[in-house]
Amino acid sequence: MLVGILIYVYICNYKTHIIMIIDQYIFQKRENVTERKVSKEKVSRSLLKSISWRIIGTLDTILISYWITGAWSFAMSIGAIELVTKMGLYIVHERIWNRIPWGKS
Repeated sequence: MLVGILIYVYICNYKTHIIMIIDQYIFQKRENVTERKVSKEKVSRSLLKSISWRIIGTLDTILISYWITGAWSFAMSIGAIELVTKMGLYIVHERIWNRIPWGKS
């Protein structure tokens, strides 16, 4: 009787694993299809991401520059230069990476 119960549990467990594997395979396929549909970005999205990130980055640079120099005018000058140059670099960086298929599935 105990052997029969163990065999039954083993078979049920085996079936459950097979169902889980099939479900993961199907779910992963659906997920990959969704990812493929949204993997390309428009230039406007890259630009908006660049602006929002640069606001955060520039505030960080201004605060660090002020902390080091003690002069708000110098810190703001550094922040302004950094804002423009790094935004342009970020957009170029995003557009190049958007063309690389590696890691997109």
